[in-house]
Amino acid sequence: MTARTTPPFRADHVGSFLRPGYLLQARERKAKGEITAEQLREVEDKSISEIVKFQADVGLQSITDGEFRRTYFHLDFLEQLGGVKTDIPVTIKKPDGTEELAPPAIRVTGKVRHAKAIQLADFQYLKGEVAKLDIDGLTPKVTIPSPTMLHFRGGRAGISKEAYPELDPVFYDDVARAYGDELQSLADAGCRYVQMDDTNMAYLCDEKMRAAARARGDDPNELPHRYAAFINKVVALKPKGMTLCMHLCRGNFKSTFAAQGNYEPVAEALLSEMNLDAYFMEYDDDRSGDFRPLRFLKKGKIVVLGLVTTKFGQLEKKDDLKRRIDEAAKHAPLEQLCLSPQCGFSSTVHGNNIAVEDQRRKLELVVQTAREVWG
Repeated sequence: MTARTTPPFRADHVGSFLRPGYLLQARERKAKGEITAEQLREVEDKSISEIVKFQADVGLQSITDGEFRRTYFHLDFLEQLGGVKTDIPVTIKKPDGTEELAPPAIRVTGKVRHAKAIQLADFQYLKGEVAKLDIDGLTPKVTIPSPTMLHFRGGRAGISKEAYPELDPVFYDDVARAYGDELQSLADAGCRYVQMDDTNMAYLCDEKMRAAARARGDDPNELPHRYAAFINKVVALKPKGMTLCMHLCRGNFKSTFAAQGNYEPVAEALLSEMNLDAYFMEYDDDRSGDFRPLRFLKKGKIVVLGLVTTKFGQLEKKDDLKRRIDEAAKHAPLEQLCLSPQCGFSSTVHGNNIAVEDQRRKLELVVQTAREVWG
């Protein structure tokens, strides 16, 4: 079995990291008007330089900026597309004392367009910090939200009928073109690895979420296939030489989750119909079901098994991870599998309930296990 020289790598990760305290303090000061946006960016630059070195130190090859410039993994990007409006999510206190992030409103109010290069400056800084390390094989990775988020939350009602009397094909074509323009701007700057974070395909595995889709007038059995065609419109515009993958997220706010259920309802659309290069799939506990859905994985595509949880600090056992990789390999070739944590450590600025040192130990475990399994 061989290591991989192109992404995704045998030991990979989803992208976000716990924000250091001084960065959180700077964000609060900016919100109060005590420092400028430029001063906040200087603090972000310092923290990103540190997290880049951290990733290289633990042995990772894919290097992100930790999403340190974002409040939310999705809204900060989507609200910069032309024709899109988002609201700040509200936090709900549940009876058991845990907190839940209420689904944010994402509305399409006009024609969707690529109004500006959204991630370009952030990528250029990341690329420069990775280059400073002068280590062969490191690859800067950009994470962006999936385009399906512009449809799933609100359905037809969340998309302006004035701008889009009919959704198919004009709405999907416009969104794909906006994403294609963003990918091209990144490719022109040297970006070769982009991950789209998608909650919606995973949510369509959950019966409660499927019921909510029905209530909005959508067919949860049809949606995965429609989203596969939607994603393929983006893939068709992918710049040559770029790896484009998807992370399926079941919710990751302060160590909570929003959806559960076996991948079977979406597996064929996801793994056989989508033309993506790779899929990061959450498999950290029983709520994700078994590995049988991996039988739909097409030749040449990669699944990164998210077997290590980012929600809790308890460290998994290496032998258990190897056993689960063996189980997955009964349904998809081992050569087409990689290993990662199930999600980021901080999908929102708030972070999961896990210690910084546990974050390091989890990633070191992923790297060590991958080396022993694949070489």
